[in-house]
Amino acid sequence: MLILDCPCCGVRGEETEFHSGGEAHLKRFGPGSSDDEFHGYLFEKVNPKGVHFERWRHVNGCGKWFHAARCTMTLEVFGTYSAQTLEPPQEIKDKITAKRPGWSWREFS
Repeated sequence: MLILDCPCCGVRGEETEFHSGGEAHLKRFGPGSSDDEFHGYLFEKVNPKGVHFERWRHVNGCGKWFHAARCTMTLEVFGTYSAQTLEPPQEIKDKITAKRPGWSWREFS
């Protein structure tokens, strides 16, 4: 089971207290985008084996969205941070690099 820390209210809880919202740091396409851009946004998700950045919502607490960095193989959580952050904080990237040398995910490594 995942244990997550909500960076908004500071509560530490099991994943049942939160709700997953899918992949984090996506460029969203909506009205006015091309068919290819919108198709890519809706259907071409990354589901890596290893480190992944996700959106989570603290449903049984403050109700706010945040991002989490975790490993999909081991369920290890490297850290959580505000959803308003455009890229993972350096300290989280350093934690990942220390345990997974050579990892990469999109433009973050």
